[in-house]
Amino acid sequence: MQKNHILSRRSIMARISAAGALAAIAAPSSAGSAYAARRKAEAFALIGDRYHNSDYIRTALGKTLVREGGLTVDFTDEVTALSAGTLKGYRMLIVFRDGMLWPDGYAGTYPGYEPSTGPKIQSEPPLPPIDGKPAMWMQPEQGAAVKEFVMNGGAALFCHNVSHVSLSNADFRDVEGAGYAGHPPVRSFHIRITDRTHPITRGVNDFLVTDEQHYVTYDKDPKHVFMRSENAEGLDYDGKGASCEAGWAYEYGKGRVCFLAPGHMISALWNPEYVKLQKNAAQWLMRRL
Repeated sequence: MQKNHILSRRSIMARISAAGALAAIAAPSSAGSAYAARRKAEAFALIGDRYHNSDYIRTALGKTLVREGGLTVDFTDEVTALSAGTLKGYRMLIVFRDGMLWPDGYAGTYPGYEPSTGPKIQSEPPLPPIDGKPAMWMQPEQGAAVKEFVMNGGAALFCHNVSHVSLSNADFRDVEGAGYAGHPPVRSFHIRITDRTHPITRGVNDFLVTDEQHYVTYDKDPKHVFMRSENAEGLDYDGKGASCEAGWAYEYGKGRVCFLAPGHMISALWNPEYVKLQKNAAQWLMRRL
């Protein structure tokens, strides 16, 4: 039973297309070669982490970008699958996860269990100590592969908390254009469109969501920013003010890059104005808009 649980978490790669879904199982060590060996969709999506369940991301993007937007996507939560070999043949990379893995388990809070209110954890025989410390997963060659992919004409859509990945890899950060700077607890904030001339913002109005308001340290030219987040009550976060860059897009080498900050909750991802924005972004990245 335990063996099957490990396989389901580490080795299932789901391909969702407008026609339906296809699942394939591969060991982590062969994840890249498994993708390289079969017919590919238009986009490769690396999704899901401890705090962002891959199922809600697949469900959200599967509705808006796949079934409604017509994009074909190969989804996986296996980080070792991201490589130059895997990206070969794809037109777009989507990353929607943070930079951490927890190889020695989680300390403290578990899904469905709170130490302050739950029963005392008992184990017989005694449970070995759980370290509970994160490790950054992106390797130098993975960042270099992303940079080469986009420089040579590929597209990259970076969502929500992926700016955290940039903290550990200079090549990846140069492509994404920012580094993670934290976020307050889930609260309501406005998205203000600051550039209505960009194809991605075409037909999109300002909107309000309840979500994690991610703050970043933005590295690129301000002219590329097309929207900002603004706390609904004007509340500051960690001395950084009430607002921050929340969306940008630019040409990178022969390719294109777009970052969209909201996305912690499916209710934010399915806000009607944000849905329009996501669809426009995918079309712009694929040079269809």
